[in-house]
Formats: sequence, C-alpha cells, structure tokens
Amino acid sequence: MNKRCIITRADNNIKEITDITHPIIKRYAKKCDADFHILDNNVKYHPHYRILQIKDMFDEYDRILVLDSDILILNKCPDIFDLVPFDCVATIYEDKLSRQEDRRNRIRKIQEQREDIGWKEGYINSGVILFSKVHKDIFDNIDTSNLWMDLGYDDVEIGYQTNKLKHKVHELDYRWNFMSMFLGTISRADAYIIHYAGQGMMQFSDRIQQIKQDYILFRRYGLLI
Repeated sequence: MNKRCIITRADNNIKEITDITHPIIKRYAKKCDADFHILDNNVKYHPHYRILQIKDMFDEYDRILVLDSDILILNKCPDIFDLVPFDCVATIYEDKLSRQEDRRNRIRKIQEQREDIGWKEGYINSGVILFSKVHKDIFDNIDTSNLWMDLGYDDVEIGYQTNKLKHKVHELDYRWNFMSMFLGTISRADAYIIHYAGQGMMQFSDRIQQIKQDYILFRRYGLLI
C-alpha cells in the first residue's frame, strides 16, 4: 500500500483557526489511513512557499495531500487518495466564474516573464491539492532564487511547473474546495471541503467568526467528519 500523508501549513498567527480545524483534518487523515504533518515557520522559504518543504517528504511518502488550515471537512468527504489516479495531480481549477479573467491574466503574465509553455487555462488552487511521488520533479524544477512573487504565488509557480512538465491533472469538482466564488452553485452543506480562503465566505464578515459559526452549526447537525 502506498504510504500517504496529509500536510497543512500554519503558524501561531492563525491559532484561533487551527484550534478548530486541525482536529478535523487529523480525523480525515485517519479516515484516509494517512499521516498528518504541519508545516510551520521555516526560515528557508517565504511564508507563501512553505509548500516547497514537501519536496523532501517524497523520500518517505508516495502520496501527499496538501490542505490549507482554513477549512472544514464534512463527513461525506470521500477518501481522495482512492479516487485520484496515482499519476495525476488533483486540484480544482480556479479560472472560472467571477475569477476567470483575473486568473488567466496571471497565467499569461508568468509566461511573459518566463518561457511561453502554451499554458492558457487551468489555474490550480493549492488549498486542496494532491501529489504523488512521480510529481517530485515539479518541486525539483522550481528555482527558489526566482520564485513567482506576484499575486498567486505558489498557485502560479506550481501551476507553471506542472504544465511545463506536462503532468496530467485530475480536475476536482468544486465540492472538494468550496470557496466563496462557488456560492450560489450548491449549498455549503453539499460540499466535501469548505475553504474560507481570503475573507472567507462573506466579504464583510470576519473570517474567523464565519469558521466558528459554521463549525457550531455543522457539528450540531452531525455533518463534520
């Protein structure tokens, strides 16, 4: 059996969130028969690039699922490792709906500064993304002295390398990474993973309070994993 790991990125600045969410992520890791690790502050990398630490983790693990810490996982969430082919990176594509123009501009912009690799669409979101050992070359190929430091950061950098190396991508539907951009498509309660990225679900409401309120609501009705 392939050795699995679920990692998340966090530090003490978001402890009020992680006190709620990390026990949930740990329970999902147990469901998936995966280890759980937290990538915290690392002076080697810019905070937006903590994800690069997983490069060395492929020495131990065959598959690594990266989850942001600002998420809630519902109990209907399947075992993602069982659903995604080993040779595919798994992610949602974020260049849709209200974000299509902005995200495709980012895709275009990195290729104006680097090599044009013919990447036109398919903007990843690293808040929920699955890699296998065969994808280690994505991280080997990243020049840490020339990281993409404009909007999108690791999403753009990893998306660029994934496309440059022509890795196959298994596109997850929005239930796997339900963000504010998908409001109106389905109810949050129909999602697998709710992601309170940026300002969360409601633009003018505190993100931490949104997570706390949803946690209380979903726990009351037995919807959390």
